[in-house]
Amino acid sequence: MTQKEKLPHWDLTPLFPGLDSPEFQEELRAVLEEIQDLQGVLEREKIGRNDPPLSVGPEEVRRFEALLPRFNRLLERYHVLSAYLGGILATDSRNQTAHVRWSELQQGGAVLTVLMTRFIAWVGTLDVEKLIEASPLARDHAYALRRAQVEARHMMSPEQEELAAELNLTGGLAWSKLYGTYTSQILVPVETQEGKVEELPMSVVRGMATDPDREKRRLAYEAELKAWEKAAVPIAAALNSVKGQFLTLSRRRGWASPLDLALFENRIDRKTFDAMMEAAQDAFPHFRRYLKAKAKALGLPALAWYDLFAPVGKSRPWSFEEARAFIVEHFGRFSDRLQKFADRAFQERWIDAEPRPGKRDGGFCMWVGGDASRILVNYRPSFNSVRTLAHELGHAYHNLNLAGRTVIQRETPMTLAETASIFCETIIKEAALKDADPEERLMILEGSLQQATQVVVDITSRFLFESWTFERRAKRELSIEELKTLMLQAQRQTYGDGLDPERLHPYMWAAKPHYYSPGFAFYNFPYMFGLLFGLGLYARYQEDPEGFKKRYDELLSLTGMADAADLARQFGLNIRDRSFWEESLRVIRQDIDAFVSLVEQRS
Repeated sequence: MTQKEKLPHWDLTPLFPGLDSPEFQEELRAVLEEIQDLQGVLEREKIGRNDPPLSVGPEEVRRFEALLPRFNRLLERYHVLSAYLGGILATDSRNQTAHVRWSELQQGGAVLTVLMTRFIAWVGTLDVEKLIEASPLARDHAYALRRAQVEARHMMSPEQEELAAELNLTGGLAWSKLYGTYTSQILVPVETQEGKVEELPMSVVRGMATDPDREKRRLAYEAELKAWEKAAVPIAAALNSVKGQFLTLSRRRGWASPLDLALFENRIDRKTFDAMMEAAQDAFPHFRRYLKAKAKALGLPALAWYDLFAPVGKSRPWSFEEARAFIVEHFGRFSDRLQKFADRAFQERWIDAEPRPGKRDGGFCMWVGGDASRILVNYRPSFNSVRTLAHELGHAYHNLNLAGRTVIQRETPMTLAETASIFCETIIKEAALKDADPEERLMILEGSLQQATQVVVDITSRFLFESWTFERRAKRELSIEELKTLMLQAQRQTYGDGLDPERLHPYMWAAKPHYYSPGFAFYNFPYMFGLLFGLGLYARYQEDPEGFKKRYDELLSLTGMADAADLARQFGLNIRDRSFWEESLRVIRQDIDAFVSLVEQRS
């Protein structure tokens, strides 16, 4: 279905009136100046790694209590500027003025990263427990300070850390920027069923995977692969460079592997990770059962890659205004606070929904300071887009609950960052399933299982691909053909006989921007954690709705102040036990059973 209604663009003017406004220019100047001033303070105060470690006396407490609030304030101001420029470029990658200002801000950001690293190194070599005992401010930031001790043990020398931050501007960050700008401007020649050729943005072409017409999906898929093939040389160079830099720095900082660093950053341990991954892999046969049932529903012997997102069941169009009304209403069934928040997000134009040239694909939510967020989606008139919108609003609700925390207290790992988004998405799914007829239930279940398959099965394939890529990149660069082969191998190992092995996607490494962040490795598995953890929380909500509501907002406000296992324990969950993950996967399996049964009833 063609998008006909006028979709909203987000409003960034509450942040700054415009790029050329005095307000923006003055704040950019002031923040860059404050970074330089803070650098001078750290020099004068001799803030940095201490060898041997310092004892904690009144002077150390004074310096800590002077510097921490200053870092918190500066980090928030920097983040608002970054969100403003990032928001402009995410919707218009051709805005040259924003690119120039972004470059200026990043120069200051590189210095700020060095200063934060020096501060962490200094804190990490203090007697942190004595500091926490001596300072109320330190007690409020106790979790971050204890993590700083670990981070300090994994730092290079101050000179090396400073050099790494400076080189990152022309290294990993530059490759990441190239990837984002280059791919957002790709126009794909797509052959229509009438034999004509139309050039479309990559985001639009990838969105055609949801078209009910299989021939249109096939043509879009084949055109997409050709476009990625044509663009593969700079993209493969970017991937090799970003992964190579990450390997070098993680090794220099004393991490045994990129995965060890990723687990630390995501605040889970290896036991938790292994329990989750093993339970997920044991569940693959059930997901393949769903995929085979979907093929049957579509009248196919097997699904091709381009059938993964094909609609099944009664698929009525959902306008954006319908989605808005539905979400606001059913968020209200959970709480008045969640409902009022959602209504505010729509009224204050937090959401950018229209797909258009120069706009990046996918969806995300970004905090823009205080209790506010901005949400990017590429809305299509389908229930899947309603789910995506609810998901991103969940992230924004999480930001609302973090508003009372300092920047350092609110630093949430990706594993826990999915908690509210999955919960809000589940609210909408369950609301849509209620009172639905068999065809509507089939459509809703299909959408839910489609997502679960992506998050459990496809994300495992991405994890395997990234693991294998790191192993080989440690020795040399990988060719385009090697990257394609690894991706296909990962897809065959996870999807198995659930998909046609000759119709997979060898260029998913080019299509997924998460691989190109120089600061992260294994951006994928936290989504699986988030889905299954969110399902576990939703189960607790069903058991005790009122008790859950009383604790839920507090849980969200604490996601930057405890590790995942401690937060889970507050809800009686043991995430190091494989049985927890099996219970969450059983919820998905129940949906698979219901979907298979409905398909069988149709035939």
